[in-house]
Amino acid sequence: MMEEAAAAALWGHRHLPLLARAQSKDSVEYILQALWRTRRTGLDAADRSVVRDILQLPSDADLDPLLVCLRILIRRCVHEKIVKDGVPKLFPEEVSPELQRLLTLLLQKFQPEWQHDAAKDQASVSLSGTAERHSSENQDTTEQRSDGDREPPELQNGVKSLVVEKELKLQLAKDSLDKMLQDMYAIKGQQSYDGSTNGHEEAPGST
Repeated sequence: MMEEAAAAALWGHRHLPLLARAQSKDSVEYILQALWRTRRTGLDAADRSVVRDILQLPSDADLDPLLVCLRILIRRCVHEKIVKDGVPKLFPEEVSPELQRLLTLLLQKFQPEWQHDAAKDQASVSLSGTAERHSSENQDTTEQRSDGDREPPELQNGVKSLVVEKELKLQLAKDSLDKMLQDMYAIKGQQSYDGSTNGHEEAPGST
């Protein structure tokens, strides 16, 4: 309802009736086809110049409101799947019966083709989105695998240094322990030897 009210207000300023300036059905057909062909990009300067000449309009300021009206008509005809009897209901009272009949005829003529194109557009967008999503997921997975299998050089060197340092400390600790044990056994052996010698000398009847 809001779109209908906005469209009626726009057409109420006599923008859509400007199509009556076209000299032929083919001219109006060209305008509709040009609008559909440029549905994603908008009319370029060359197309605008041709349409202004067809309608004898001095500037884009006069042309743009008309183009908006026509794009609304085309979009509703394509996406709302309006049937044949419903097309005339799209026009406000300001549009003459002759222009209504011409536009109805052309919209009905191109509706199947435009709906087919719109379906292909939708399928293409869906496939593109799916492919882009898969590509992004694969790239993330590849990067994760690469990062997991390969560490930065500075990290590798740091880990190696820590390992070497730890091994050195362990080796030093082992060497120190071995030496300490050896010293202990040496001292113990010396004490045992001294005890045995002293005991022999002090034994009775040794003289």
